Amino acid sequence: MGHRSAYILAAKRTAVAPRLGALSGFSLHDLAAPVIRACLESCGLTALDVDEMIVSNALGAGGNPARLIALASGCAASVAGLSIDRQCVGGLDALALAKHMVASGHAEIVIAGGVESYSKRPIRMGQNTETALFEPYERPAFTPWPENDPDMAESASGLAKKYSISREMQDTFACHSHAKAVANRELLGREIVPIGSLNADTYSRALSMALCKRAPVIHDTITFANSAVAADGAAFCVVVSEDIATAYKGKVVEIVDGITIGADPAFPALAPVDAVNTLLQRQGIAPDQIACTEMMEAYAVQAMLCANLTGINPARMNAKGGALARGHPIGASGAILAVRLFQDLEKSDQIGLAAIAAAGGLGSAMLLRAKS
Repeated sequence: MGHRSAYILAAKRTAVAPRLGALSGFSLHDLAAPVIRACLESCGLTALDVDEMIVSNALGAGGNPARLIALASGCAASVAGLSIDRQCVGGLDALALAKHMVASGHAEIVIAGGVESYSKRPIRMGQNTETALFEPYERPAFTPWPENDPDMAESASGLAKKYSISREMQDTFACHSHAKAVANRELLGREIVPIGSLNADTYSRALSMALCKRAPVIHDTITFANSAVAADGAAFCVVVSEDIATAYKGKVVEIVDGITIGADPAFPALAPVDAVNTLLQRQGIAPDQIACTEMMEAYAVQAMLCANLTGINPARMNAKGGALARGHPIGASGAILAVRLFQDLEKSDQIGLAAIAAAGGLGSAMLLRAKS
C-alpha cells in the first residue's frame, strides 16, 4: 500500500488550570470526553465513526486511560484505546502515531491527544527490599545513571548560565507570554470546550517584572514566575484519511511530518533543537517559511534557547501566549501545541511548527500545513 496523507479536521482543548484548581475534581475521562465529543460534533462525525483512540498520559499510574476515555466518549466497544507515556512529548507523539495509523491504511478516523490531572495523580511508591517498607517518590528515573539524571529546573538553570540568559531576561519572556495570553483571551476561547463552568485558562494574568522579582526561586535563576506551573487539562484532534478530508467542507490541516528523537539527557531542555533541525532539513523547509510556531514553555530559558538555536522567528512563536501563561498538564501539553497551531493556521499552505521536550532528553517536533 502506498503512502497516504493524514489530516486534522478538528482540534480542541479544555482550559488549563493549575494543580488543585478549577479542574481538580475531574477524572481523566471526565476531562477528555467532552473535548472529544465537541471535536467530533464540529466536523460532523460521531463517536461511532472512530476507529481508534490514542491518548497520552504521564501521571495516571497505568491501566489504559484511552479505553476508559473511548467508552466515556461513546465510541463503539470495538475501539480498544491505546495509552502512551512519553512524558511531556506524549501529546504530540499521539498525533504522530495517529498519522502513521491513517497513512498506512489501518484506520480512517483516529482521535489523538492527551490528558493529565496533576490534582488526581496517585501517590507513587517503591518498595525497599531491605526493609519491606514502601517509600514514596516524586518522579521515576529517566536515565539508568543517577549522576546523569538531572532535576529539570537545575538543568535549565545550568543552560541559562552557559548561554548567559539572566533571570531578568527569563522574567521578561514570561511577562510577554502572559500579556499575549491575556490580550487573546477571547480568541483562545474558541478552542476551549467548557468543563463545568471553566471556559478560560485561569493562570494567565497581568504579570509584571515587580511580581517576578518576588517569585520564589526554584534553582538559581529559575523561579515560579519563569517556569510552567503543574496543571490539569486535556487536548484532542480528529485525524482522518485523505478520502474523508477531501469530502469535508470545513477547515482541513495536514500533518506533514513528525519526529521524536533522543538527545543529551543532561540537557533535556535542548532536545527539541535536534528534533526541529532534523525535521526541517528532512522536509526541505527553512525556518523563515514557518508562519507560526508553538514552542513549549516548560521554562522561559528553554523556549528562548530553542528559538535561538533553530533559527525560528521569535516574533511568530507562541503568538497567543504559551505554557508559562497556562500551566503544564504533562501528557496533554504537546497536544495543546497542536490545537493552537490548528487554530492559528488560517491561509492555505501556511506551515506551522510545534516542538516540545521531555525529561531524559527527548525532543518531539511536528509540521502542520493548512489545506483549506
